[in-house]
Amino acid sequence: MIKREEYGLVLDFLPHGRSAGASPDAIVQVVGEMQFTLLEVTLKQGMQAREGERVYLGRDEREKVERIIGRITFDDLTNSAQNALHRVVPTIIRTREAEFVQFLNRAGAVNIRCHSLEMLPSIGKKHLQSLLDARAKQPFTSFKDIQARVTHIRSVEQIIADRVFEELRGTSKYYLFAKPARTEEDRRY
Repeated sequence: MIKREEYGLVLDFLPHGRSAGASPDAIVQVVGEMQFTLLEVTLKQGMQAREGERVYLGRDEREKVERIIGRITFDDLTNSAQNALHRVVPTIIRTREAEFVQFLNRAGAVNIRCHSLEMLPSIGKKHLQSLLDARAKQPFTSFKDIQARVTHIRSVEQIIADRVFEELRGTSKYYLFAKPARTEEDRRY
């Protein structure tokens, strides 16, 4: 069971709906801010949305969103939404920095041969060992702390973002951060 997203960030606003769609209602493609769930929603009459805007998706009264159409896959996103995703996901990661730092402090082995940190892009055996040694001495406190204490590691924020993009494309065997829709049942929200 997928947890429902309370808030999402707008990726694309289609004021006249999809060109092949049966309904001319305004559609907005959003990414959830907790599990990076990709959704399509309709707006209330006369409402508009802009890229990066935070909208309420929860069960209570919504200001802008009329209804949630359902989950979508990365391939269902418009080209504009796919491009916006590369700007919006890092914003989400920055605002939830403490949670991602905690993940890096607590991450463990997936199985005998693979550690969950190795699933992050550009983290191989040497970086893994450096990360594990550094966090054993003292837990990490921020992205800057990680980069200062683990040599030759590129932007931690970008590493996490790259992993989220990979998961949203549906090409991963294991999922650390996102829960992409896979079946028709998963698409219902």
